[in-house]
Amino acid sequence: MAALTAAPAPETSRAVPAGGTRRRPRVWRGVVGLIAALYFLGPMVFSVIFTLDVPGQGFTLDSYSGILGTDGFWPGVRLTGELAAATIAGVLLLLVPALLAVRLTAPRLRVLVEIVCSLPLVVPAVALTAGISQVLSWGPDHFANTPLFQTFNDIQNPSFPLVLVLAYILMSMPLAYRTLDAGLRAIDVPTLVEAARNCGASWPRAVVQVVLPNMRGALLNTAFLTLALVLGEYTVSSILGYTPFAVWIVSIGDSQAQTSVAVSVISLFLTWGLLLLLAAVGRGPSRRPSRTSRSSRRLAAAAAPAAQEIP
Repeated sequence: MAALTAAPAPETSRAVPAGGTRRRPRVWRGVVGLIAALYFLGPMVFSVIFTLDVPGQGFTLDSYSGILGTDGFWPGVRLTGELAAATIAGVLLLLVPALLAVRLTAPRLRVLVEIVCSLPLVVPAVALTAGISQVLSWGPDHFANTPLFQTFNDIQNPSFPLVLVLAYILMSMPLAYRTLDAGLRAIDVPTLVEAARNCGASWPRAVVQVVLPNMRGALLNTAFLTLALVLGEYTVSSILGYTPFAVWIVSIGDSQAQTSVAVSVISLFLTWGLLLLLAAVGRGPSRRPSRTSRSSRRLAAAAAPAAQEIP
């Protein structure tokens, strides 16, 4: 019976190189990669050539060397930096406590919060700016004899237009919500908070010292996306009559086209560099567990006996 039921000998396969398995060449991967490279890098290459090739002079770096001395450069950079810092702070202060409260105390409200944070996606920037303009023109006439009259004037201060910060916060909410929600999904927030509370920590200390360090990557990604939105936003600020960095680049394009393109190229490279830096900081050391992870595991282990004693 053993001879009758013996499995047939396997057929000999083709010879395999000594270095490992044979890999078939994937031509389509190279084609897709080439098309993507031409699509993304092609405009950049031609933009750099346009800034370097001056008719009648040949290749020169005058477009880049004169950027710092161009009128309006430093005021635009300063205003954009202030708006970006205020917008990032506003987005984090608004969404992080709200998402933590929903996840810890009211999970059923998560769908409602998601819908509210996604609403700016369906409102075009032009429509949002038109609504803001109507409110700004309507408010002073109806609140002339109230303290709100000065408030309408203060939020339109040209040195720091707070109205742009409010608009940028609304525009960045969908992306910020997705990023922060993904970061919260990656950790067990109720267990961490419960462990910290069982160890004697207060609610603010549990959130600041236990939950937020585990969300470092999500917080950095949210900050970068918000910064990228503020750096590249043009519609709202131009219609409302302010001149941050993006509006300044467009405004000098008619008189100094090469300088305008040179500034755009430099800002794009700086944005890429900042993205890589934030990605490296958010990833952190991969081999050795971080101090935050070790402390979180210790808190979870300390909370386990207390949870077992509950009848």
